Amino acid sequence: MEILRLVITGPVGAGKSTFIRSISEIEPVDTDRKATDETKLLKKNTTVAFDFGRLNFGPDMSLHLYGTPGQSRFDFMWDMLIKKAHAYLVLVPANRPSEFHNARRIINFMNQRADIPFIIGLTHVDCIGAWFPENIALALGYPETKKQPKMVPVNATETDSVAETVVIMVQELMDYLK
Repeated sequence: MEILRLVITGPVGAGKSTFIRSISEIEPVDTDRKATDETKLLKKNTTVAFDFGRLNFGPDMSLHLYGTPGQSRFDFMWDMLIKKAHAYLVLVPANRPSEFHNARRIINFMNQRADIPFIIGLTHVDCIGAWFPENIALALGYPETKKQPKMVPVNATETDSVAETVVIMVQELMDYLK
């Protein structure tokens, strides 16, 4: 059986755990614990190691989804997870521009450790204060003159939206491998 490993990463509260829960065919494994730092201002619990979910594509292919913690103090987990990944998704909350710097830092961290395809998933695009994708691209360091990764809106609570994003990720991986 072929296993594709996809890492789901991004700042705290971007929707990584929810993304995995929305599509996993198994009960996701999570390492959520009570938030004890500034994270508790956003949410009660937070991922401290990783989340894991699985999605089968027939008898010969399985997609393993690994969700990273959002806090940089857990970057040792980012490092461990990205090294075995085939592709990754960075979730960016479009309504929280204060997190764009963290998303950019995560992208740089991942790109320094693995030369694999990635896409950017924009969450919370329907919320008040959400930025337009072209402005988020600029904030993430992708001016129009620089090749941008694919950016897609995704609602981590909706299985269809998550599934569409997974399909785009797998397509990016297949294009990369050609």
